[in-house]
Amino acid sequence: MSAKGAKQEAARQLALVSAGTAEIYGEADLEAKLVEAIAADRPLRVKLGMDPSAPDLHLGHCVVLEKLRRFQELGHTPIFLVGDFTARIGDPSGKKKTRPALSAEQVRENAATYVAQVGRVLDADRAEIRFNSEWMDALAPADWVRLCSHYTVARLLERDDFDKRYKAGEPISVHEFLYPFVQAYDSVALEADVELGGTDQTFNLLMAREVQRAYRQKPQAVLTHPLLVGTDGVEKMSKSLGNTVGITDPPEDAYGKIMSIPDALMRDWIRLLTEYDFVGRAASLDTELERGPMAAKQELAAAVISRFHDEAAAEAAAQHFQRVVQRGEVPDDVPEFAFTPTGGQGVPLLEILESAGLVKTRSEARRLAAQGAVQVDGERVEDVTQSLPGGSYLIRAGRRRYARARIEA
Repeated sequence: MSAKGAKQEAARQLALVSAGTAEIYGEADLEAKLVEAIAADRPLRVKLGMDPSAPDLHLGHCVVLEKLRRFQELGHTPIFLVGDFTARIGDPSGKKKTRPALSAEQVRENAATYVAQVGRVLDADRAEIRFNSEWMDALAPADWVRLCSHYTVARLLERDDFDKRYKAGEPISVHEFLYPFVQAYDSVALEADVELGGTDQTFNLLMAREVQRAYRQKPQAVLTHPLLVGTDGVEKMSKSLGNTVGITDPPEDAYGKIMSIPDALMRDWIRLLTEYDFVGRAASLDTELERGPMAAKQELAAAVISRFHDEAAAEAAAQHFQRVVQRGEVPDDVPEFAFTPTGGQGVPLLEILESAGLVKTRSEARRLAAQGAVQVDGERVEDVTQSLPGGSYLIRAGRRRYARARIEA
């Protein structure tokens, strides 16, 4: 391609990848990289790293995953980096206290699901799927010392979360300081031209530019993206906060979660989830929002479920929501569980709720009961420690979770 043609194509691609970003650091570098790559027919290496801190990807991840897909569609090489090493440190970004590290077994289990699920967004056959343990486990102590010599403690303490914790007298473990070094070195190991991330990762992403220079590499361009607020309407979507819509959630659950988000979030959700033709319905969603948030939520929920399942699943989920949540009817396919009392005292309701998968923890069961969201045969139950005698019971937890418990007499 001619020099003029390469510049024109680079300008077109820059406009496409810039859409939806919060900030671009090194924009001139990115444009120059694009011109060079297009002229030489050499794709850019575009990195996105995610720690497998929980087993499933969610819509918050998809905001930036879709940008990676856009780079892929433009002919560049997407690198999906699974932070199996960094997950063992624990990312302190945005945290008010030390984040517990995961065990190697937990990391392996979560990483396996990430790899399986990323193919729902990217063309995994044309992407690099890498693990940062490849190079970090092989790093010698002298290499660690060299890496850490390229940044100062004073600069680390400029990071917002570290700064706040330090001034508040809250503990900061030394290993937390190592996290940004590892993320930066990942870019060195992968020779990244571009790195994508959320705005909460800005410090780490920019640090990588400096470390790349120290290792005699051209610094990567950095594209940060807004964070998708979770279903609680307060915090960013995070598995640890339980405010996510997972891309592998059953359609009925995903539909109900989207229908439950605060109305004030709708415009941001529509903007972030349709920016890259994620669901292909941006125009109709804006129209629905003018009619009211309920119509927009229905349209968005259907679009998301169609994206990760199919249109039939989206239609079934909508009907389920109307029947079970809006009209309060009992689902047709309520699972049944059998229980055997011990000592003739019946079966504790807490045990039933956990065993039937209606709650994840006993604290969740108590919280739902305090909210009046636990029912036995249509009657609210506030004391979930009570035992149920022999018989058959319809148990409900929350708005959408049902089970039948058959207790032997």
